[in-house]
Amino acid sequence: MGAESKVFTHSQVSAHNTSEDCWVIINAKDASEEFEDVGHGSAARLMLDEFYVGEVDPSTTNVVDATLGSIKDVENKPLESTNKLLYFVLALVIIVLGLGIHFFKLLS
Repeated sequence: MGAESKVFTHSQVSAHNTSEDCWVIINAKDASEEFEDVGHGSAARLMLDEFYVGEVDPSTTNVVDATLGSIKDVENKPLESTNKLLYFVLALVIIVLGLGIHFFKLLS
């Protein structure tokens, strides 16, 4: 990776969030196993070298971690609502199925 490494804050990195200008933080120590597991080869490593921009100032990590925690909380709420709806539908299907079997036995 680049010998002339620049240091950026998480705020600076987060400003690059469009499809035309997207920066991704890659922490090789934490993600190296996952990087290998998905089958990245030498071409991916060359691309990483080509698109390497710099380092992230670790003292700004807490700001992003708090933001990501909030995002995860928001993302989980629709899932909880969906789960409740699925349980309701499942209970309704079981009740209708039970009533159908009951009435079928009465008619037989």
